[in-house]
Amino acid sequence: MSSRIELRNVGQVFRVRDEQDRALRDFVALDGLELTIEAGEFLTIVGPSGCGKSTILDLISGLTNPTSGQVLADGTVITDPGPDRSVVFQQYTLLPWRTALGNIELALEAVGGLNRAARTARAREVLELVGLGDFASRYPHELSGGMKQRVAIARSLSYQPGVLLMDEPFGALDAQTRERLQEELVQIWRATGTTIVFITHDIEEAVFLGERVAVMSNRPGRIKAIVDIDLGAATADEDIRSSTRFAEHRHEIWSLLRQGVAVRNVSKEVHRVA
Repeated sequence: MSSRIELRNVGQVFRVRDEQDRALRDFVALDGLELTIEAGEFLTIVGPSGCGKSTILDLISGLTNPTSGQVLADGTVITDPGPDRSVVFQQYTLLPWRTALGNIELALEAVGGLNRAARTARAREVLELVGLGDFASRYPHELSGGMKQRVAIARSLSYQPGVLLMDEPFGALDAQTRERLQEELVQIWRATGTTIVFITHDIEEAVFLGERVAVMSNRPGRIKAIVDIDLGAATADEDIRSSTRFAEHRHEIWSLLRQGVAVRNVSKEVHRVA
C-alpha cells in the first residue's frame, strides 16, 4: 500500500561552526518548503548542490525532525523512522558476509512478523522482481555495482513500505548500467505501486523517471517549480531520451535551474561592487 506525503511550511536550521571565527551560527537548509507527493506517485527532486535535497529525504524518513512546519504520511506527523518508509542510498550498504538472499532476509528479520520460511520466500520473490533470482547465493563481492544496487532496492521493497526514498542511488554507476537500472526501476514502480521519492542532480534522470519533477531553489531550499512530465507512450525499440518531448522537458528544467545560478552570480557581483 502506498502513502501520501506532505511537507507543510517546513524549515530546517542546523547549528554549524563558522570556518573563520569558529563561532556557532545558524545554517538555514530549508525555509517555508511546501510539497505534496500523492500516494503511488513517482516524484523526482532536482536542484543545485547544497539546496537541501537530501535533507528532505531525511525528514520524510524520520531520521531528523524539522525545525519548523510538519512532515506527514497519510495525515500522521512523522517523528521517527518506520517500516512504512524505506531508504536506498548511493552506497549499497550490503553486509559482505551475507549472500544477496541473506541481506534481504536480515531486513525482514528486523521488521519481524514472518517466520524463517516466509522470510526466505519473500526474499526470493523480491530478488526475482529485480531480476536477480539466479544470484540469491552470491556474496556482494561476487556482484557488479548494478547488481549490488538491485539487491539494495530489493531489500528496501521486501517489507512492502508505503514510500521508497532514493538518494542518488545510481550516481556511482557507469552510464549504461545507470540507464538500464532507471528502466528497471520504472518497471518495478509500476509493478508495486509504491510511492517513490527520488533525489538526483541529473536532469535527464529526473525527466526519465519522474511523473513530476520538483525543482528546488538555491539554499535556503524551497520548491521553485513542479514540472509535469508527459513523454507519451514509448514503444519497445524507441529511445525516449532522444525524443522531442524529452528534450523540451529537459530544457525547461535546465532553464529553471539556470535562473537560480544567474541570480546567485548577479548577487555576488553586486556584493563585490558594494
